[in-house]
Amino acid sequence: MKIDKKKIESAVRTILQAIGEDPDREGLKETPERVARMYEELTAGYGEDGSAQLAKVFEESGSELVIERDIAFSSMCEHHLMPFFGKVHIAYVPNGKVVGLSKLARVVDIYARRLQLQERMGAQIADEIFKDLKPKGVLVVIEAEHTCMTARGVKKIGSKTVSFAKRGDFPEEYVARVISER
Repeated sequence: MKIDKKKIESAVRTILQAIGEDPDREGLKETPERVARMYEELTAGYGEDGSAQLAKVFEESGSELVIERDIAFSSMCEHHLMPFFGKVHIAYVPNGKVVGLSKLARVVDIYARRLQLQERMGAQIADEIFKDLKPKGVLVVIEAEHTCMTARGVKKIGSKTVSFAKRGDFPEEYVARVISER
């Protein structure tokens, strides 16, 4: 998806004027262009396909559980257009196939680089892995700090939201292992 940088630049100029700033003053002259480039980067996930990242698999029958922990991410809350960031933990029970570990991190990046809800992001990651790898089960746990809660509103610095998305047959004892070892 191609964004319209000129529209973003115009909107940022309007916002600056609306809060009483002069968009032509020295420190703000290039702000509209910087913000447009930032939005292009932060929303690049719309133009990417998670399936492409998970297309190359390896036959493996010996592994009963794969866990990729602490995949750092940042995203943008669709309600306030403010960042949220944290870590994603992905666990899956292979069904004869595994994927290169960097591919899981790439899938996280694709869905994080969209306007998001944390819960939806976890579901999208879990759905993508379940659909493409066809594991017996998958669990995605996301721990994130939302700046819409820490920098504004209730201002609860350090508070974290934890969300879970589980697909397929993912044994409860594995859920406990993923949660307790994070």
